Amino acid sequence: MVGYDPRANRGSPTPEEAALAGSAGGMVTRALISPFDVIKIRFQLQIERVSSQRREGKYWGIFQASRSIYSEEGLTAFWKGHIPAQLLSICFGAVQFVTFEFLTKMVHKSTPYDSRTPGVHFVCGGLAACSATVACQPLDTLRTRFAAQGEPKVYSNLRYAVSTMWRSEGPVAFYRGLSPTLVAVFPYAGLQFFFYNVFKQLLAPPSKSKDSGGNVRSLICGSGAGMISKTLTYPFDLFKKRLQVAGFEKARAHFGQVRTYTGLIDCAVQIVEEEGIRGCFKGLSPSLLKAALSTGFTFFWYEFFLNVLCNIREKREGQMER
Repeated sequence: MVGYDPRANRGSPTPEEAALAGSAGGMVTRALISPFDVIKIRFQLQIERVSSQRREGKYWGIFQASRSIYSEEGLTAFWKGHIPAQLLSICFGAVQFVTFEFLTKMVHKSTPYDSRTPGVHFVCGGLAACSATVACQPLDTLRTRFAAQGEPKVYSNLRYAVSTMWRSEGPVAFYRGLSPTLVAVFPYAGLQFFFYNVFKQLLAPPSKSKDSGGNVRSLICGSGAGMISKTLTYPFDLFKKRLQVAGFEKARAHFGQVRTYTGLIDCAVQIVEEEGIRGCFKGLSPSLLKAALSTGFTFFWYEFFLNVLCNIREKREGQMER
């Protein structure tokens, strides 16, 4: 069970166990879904219409974009920005799940609300994701820029990217896009935890089955939760990506048109005026595929590793009692 459960036989996980399970789950998930993330970002940053009929921009379909990236930049292009992305996933997973476990436990013990309800999971999940976002935003910005650049590369490695951004744009560059991220991440993560809780209860009521971490049910419930939450909050993710590449126009020139935005409102207005409402949903198809895999695997691997760590702890405690 994700979150504090007073009925659990083995008790709640320690902060160290939650951090390790969250980090390991994030690391494995990131390695698996990176290609979908790169394709999604390319669509999000394209000003021209994404259409297989008109074909105005560089990319107009998932398979076409995949072939284009592969032929022009090679197989490794699908893992561009993988190092900062992995650091992001490890950091985000640790902070998010430690905070979530802490908040659900605090709510259950300090308030009249039951920690197992979907509503509590929505609020605690949103707050946990906001905490992780603030802590990890610089890594997210770096990941986006690496995934966005083509050939020749503007940033040759992570160290060069950090030093160049710091010198030319200042420390504020690492937090570009933070406003839409926070606006979007609370409902997005909250809905993930909310629907994950709902789906798990629907598929196997707690009163009739014992929850075993890291099973197929976790994968299915997480995938469904990820797709619903991503669809409802997608425009904010697109706004964030557009803002994160501000000052990075040189690396985007050969992909097509580029735009400069002064802030979140200006970004949203320009996109709607120039690209229409559909422009706010560019890259939704690969994003939904990525969200299904990402959220499903995140919960699956978190429960799997948490189960392993709890088993190790119980074995040690059993040996000590002897």
